[in-house]
Amino acid sequence: MNELKLRGFIMEELISPIQLWNNNLIHKERNESVSIEKVSENNFEEALAIECSIKEFGGEVRKKAFQNEYKSPAFTHYLLRYNGVACSTASIFEHGKQARMESVATLEPFRGKGLIGELIYFIQTEVIYRGLENLWVLPINEKVEKVYQKYGFETAQKVIMGHAFLEGKSIKEIQGV
Repeated sequence: MNELKLRGFIMEELISPIQLWNNNLIHKERNESVSIEKVSENNFEEALAIECSIKEFGGEVRKKAFQNEYKSPAFTHYLLRYNGVACSTASIFEHGKQARMESVATLEPFRGKGLIGELIYFIQTEVIYRGLENLWVLPINEKVEKVYQKYGFETAQKVIMGHAFLEGKSIKEIQGV
């Protein structure tokens, strides 16, 4: 780390929780205003716009990552519509019998409507349907960690990560920590 500091890098430590779903599906009443569809060529641009608009995801960097993930058979991306408007995305990254929920995002005007819960429930049912053994998630902060806990995710471990950057905002600044 000292070598990085000597080269002008700024350093920060991040505590990153790792959560595992307990396989208990919390049944909820379906919101009739919500529909969820697999991302395809027909709705790819809508999903991409949502992913790139989330400041925590990093804009242009996320655009390139999303385009590559979409081509990979290990990823399945989903688009949530609220009253017909595309406003949330999430994906499943699958490796063997393990799955990780990733890139859960909602456009700011649609936050606070319970849409993330709809996506989580949908992905949990997909994991069951596919016969996968575990569903993991890496929440970006403690607030998000608590949201996942409502849906049966338990914190298995907290890992301290180092982040080095040359310029711009730190991850903590972007997250508002």
